[in-house]
Amino acid sequence: MMQNVHLAPETDEDDLYSGYNDYNPTYDTEELENDTAFQQAVRTSHGRRPPDGVTRPMTAVRAAGFTKAAFRGSAFDPLGQSRGPAPPLETKNEDSPEEKIRQLEKKVNELVEESCIANSCGDLKLALEKAKDAGRKERVLVRQREQVTTPENINLDLTYLVLFNLASQYSANDMYAEALNTYQVIVKNKIFSNAGRLKVNMGNIYLKQRNYSKAIKFYRMALDQIPSVHKEMRIKIMQNIGVAFIKTGQYSDAINSFEHIMSMAPNLKAGFNLILSYFAIGDREKMKKAFQKLIAVPLEIDDDDKYISPSDDTHTNLVIEAIKNDHLRQMECERKAMAEKYIMTAAKLIAPVIESSFAVGYDWCVEVVKASQYVELANDLEINKAITYLRQKDFNQAVETLKMFEKKDSRVKSAAATNLSFLYYLENEFAQASSYADLAVNSDRYNPSALTNKGNTVFANGDYEKAAEFYKEALRNDSSCTEALYNIGLTYKKLNRLEEALDCFLKLHAILRNSAQVLYQIANVYELMEDPNQAIEWLMQLISVVPTDSRALSKLGELYDSEGDKSQAFQYYYESYRYFPSNIDVIEWLGAYYIDTQFCEKAIQYFERASLIQPMQVKWQLMVASCFRRSGNYQKALDTYKDIHRKFPENVECLRFLVRLCTDIGLKEVQEYATKLKRLEKMKEIREQRIKSGRDGSGGTRSKREGSAGHESGQNCSASSKGERLSAKLRTLPGTNEPYESSSNKEIGKCRCPHPVPMGTADLKKTDASYVDPLGPQTERPKTAAKKRVEEEDFADEDLGDYLLPE
Repeated sequence: MMQNVHLAPETDEDDLYSGYNDYNPTYDTEELENDTAFQQAVRTSHGRRPPDGVTRPMTAVRAAGFTKAAFRGSAFDPLGQSRGPAPPLETKNEDSPEEKIRQLEKKVNELVEESCIANSCGDLKLALEKAKDAGRKERVLVRQREQVTTPENINLDLTYLVLFNLASQYSANDMYAEALNTYQVIVKNKIFSNAGRLKVNMGNIYLKQRNYSKAIKFYRMALDQIPSVHKEMRIKIMQNIGVAFIKTGQYSDAINSFEHIMSMAPNLKAGFNLILSYFAIGDREKMKKAFQKLIAVPLEIDDDDKYISPSDDTHTNLVIEAIKNDHLRQMECERKAMAEKYIMTAAKLIAPVIESSFAVGYDWCVEVVKASQYVELANDLEINKAITYLRQKDFNQAVETLKMFEKKDSRVKSAAATNLSFLYYLENEFAQASSYADLAVNSDRYNPSALTNKGNTVFANGDYEKAAEFYKEALRNDSSCTEALYNIGLTYKKLNRLEEALDCFLKLHAILRNSAQVLYQIANVYELMEDPNQAIEWLMQLISVVPTDSRALSKLGELYDSEGDKSQAFQYYYESYRYFPSNIDVIEWLGAYYIDTQFCEKAIQYFERASLIQPMQVKWQLMVASCFRRSGNYQKALDTYKDIHRKFPENVECLRFLVRLCTDIGLKEVQEYATKLKRLEKMKEIREQRIKSGRDGSGGTRSKREGSAGHESGQNCSASSKGERLSAKLRTLPGTNEPYESSSNKEIGKCRCPHPVPMGTADLKKTDASYVDPLGPQTERPKTAAKKRVEEEDFADEDLGDYLLPE
């Protein structure tokens, strides 16, 4: 502007100079309107304005609502309200290719997002379906883009996203071949930058497939393609390589990997795996050094003192209370628990081998732990040392080790006393168990294990009400104490409070869904409540958990038998016998079942097995012989009776069978067996007389049989029934009281009653050869042609006796 003023034609140069010299700091604007030169300068200098009449557009102020000069003089309208409403927006043309591509791309992104959400919710099948659908739509999108635009405009990021998600979902669904193929598509495409990192995922799949050599190969390829700046990722890949080396037994290579990790970025998993590798090769000194490295790994968590309020400031206390259990605190606790788990496991692993004895090894580990940040673990290691003594059945050393904690702090003392109480309880020393249980409870009143042990000692003494109180207190302190809940259920069973017992076991079943003990207790309670249908239902659940439990199977057979369902009972008894063929009750029931169904031949194997289990029980061998006799194999039955007689020469029942069979077949040994039978009967009479004399104080008397066996009227011969044929001296076996009688009486005579006959050749006639069939009554059969002189036994037509039936 000054230059323009300087060049104004109306201004003289000398005037301008003198005006400069006479500079006045007060600027006078009163005569500017009349100053022709100034007005001319203004009109021509600013923006090189054209002369009047030509209006310049005001673009700089158009956004504020000003318009061109033609509207000067109109009302100020910065919002443009005088112009009326805005014209409607232009409608999109949905049929245009660009719009279709945009909508399809949006749909692909939505499908990928839905697939990820389904995977996070655990619905892996739906996640895979969404991923496949996204892949199909993405291929359609690529083809449409190629038709509309150039290949350079294809969205490669979306293609990478779809393929990567599809491969991940294949892997999550254990479809490893498809996942590997999809990863290969990504890795081999040079357009995708940094795709080589996905070889880590391929290595993980090969590791799951136990193809460890290929897993190592892909891990190393991925490691080569990851720059050194990504230190954390390289460390994780090296850790995977070390694990794969351990799987293949290449412990030296694994040691190199883990040693490198522990020198660069030590962590708990690498330290623990390093100890495992040294343990595998048996290097004691390196195990010690690796354990010290594991102990030295920093946890990088805050101390517990941070959560203790230093003052009584209400605001500070509220903040501390809020952060005591926030997500960060939970993460810190989890990390600390994991570190303690690794250290305890490593100590238990190496302690028995790093020194001459496990005790010395434990002592070394305890000293190292005491000098570290895990001081509290030292006491746990000492307790674990005592438990190791228990596993080695060195109870004295275990007790001595645990007693060392009696003077320690309350927490450790309570834990040691709890273990001592349990130890003495197992040894049935209930007084000592109760004493240490009291010590544990007094040291820590809120220790549920101590209260449970105390309740156990009271339970063992029969005070069930008081035991229930201790169990209830344990549950109040820790509602998840399953031992206390189980024991209180047993206590209610003892108190016959079956409803409360059932309630306890049902609650426990909600916690331990597949506990065989809990399922059996529920079934047993229903059985005691006389609800066999519910008992059967719960036992069916039990055998679905433990299908080979012979006791549960036999119990099911017993319940079905009590319900009258013999076929189902046989099925479960037979299954029980298959898994445990030494249960006498099951063997007895199966033998009785075959006899009841007239298949004596099949019953033989069960009674033979029973005779092997109880060789001194003559009844099983007698049953085997009776099965042979009933099935028509008389020679085998005779041989079996003879074998029984050799083993049990004083068994009267066996001799009676031998006398009768030899008589029917016509063997000469009948006289010998009859003589032995007579002698045994006399001995029995003498014993009975002595017992009676000692009881009654009276002299010896004749037996009742000889006193009443006179042949006075012959009435006993003609009118006697089968039940009256049995001698009073016969030792009756359970099952039936009907004696065996042969219809062939040529050798013995018409009369079956014993008579006083002179001794000599007539000994057989005066011997009572009637006996009881241990298998019970049998229906009459036709005579066999092979043995004309042998006729079938005449048993009473009645059911089996109680002898063979289960209780």
